[in-house]
Amino acid sequence: MSETPARVAIVTGAARGIGAATALRLAADGLAVAVIDLDESSTAGTVQAIQAAGGRALGVGADVGDAEQVQAAVDRVAAELGPPVVLVNNAGVTRDNMLFKMTDADWDLVMHVHLRGSFLMTRACQKYMVDATWGRVVNLSSTSALGNRGQANYATAKAGLQGFTKTLAVELGKFGVTANAVAPGFIQTEMTKATAERIGRDWQEYVAERAAAIPVARAGVPEDIAHTVSFFVSEGAGFVSGQVVYVAGGPRT
Repeated sequence: MSETPARVAIVTGAARGIGAATALRLAADGLAVAVIDLDESSTAGTVQAIQAAGGRALGVGADVGDAEQVQAAVDRVAAELGPPVVLVNNAGVTRDNMLFKMTDADWDLVMHVHLRGSFLMTRACQKYMVDATWGRVVNLSSTSALGNRGQANYATAKAGLQGFTKTLAVELGKFGVTANAVAPGFIQTEMTKATAERIGRDWQEYVAERAAAIPVARAGVPEDIAHTVSFFVSEGAGFVSGQVVYVAGGPRT
């Protein structure tokens, strides 16, 4: 009796941080994982970690906001790993600034990666999900979607992803495809460390200060988000769609 091939997942922005943790978790769950990031060489660490644990992985370089690169990446994944039926839109950037200092380029880049990127990746993958009559889309939003000083671009993009998620759930549900969003609070990653450096704060003191304001009294780690994504992707979550789960250690941001 032949084994059923593992389902294939794509995780964008998976070279490090939340994306890498999510790729590793989905591989541990038994999925083959395509690790997509802007520079293919940067995906090597995540790919090697998955393979070392006995999983299947493929590293692919692509700008998720470029339609031709996205199509080429998804075609390559389908050819080398199999049809992608799980998509985690995690790729993101920040260009924080107060509104009066924010440049057109700061605004456009954040929209390009978060919103255009998630749209292009989902459009390219959805046909494989529809053909399989099974699929999972998980978008990474943020507590910043509720508003955050100095993040007009990022907050707008992350709020937009919630509307995108709910619309995908409506359009794709009849094909066996669910769409949900995870909205992280303060997570210890290279991106948040860069924020601390930008505002001239000691990293450990910054983490302690942020943790003190969180009801569970600790900062989040990438694995906290990966665990929630794993639930949304699971077989048992087939009746959960169009939802936004705030993984922030409590009801306050």
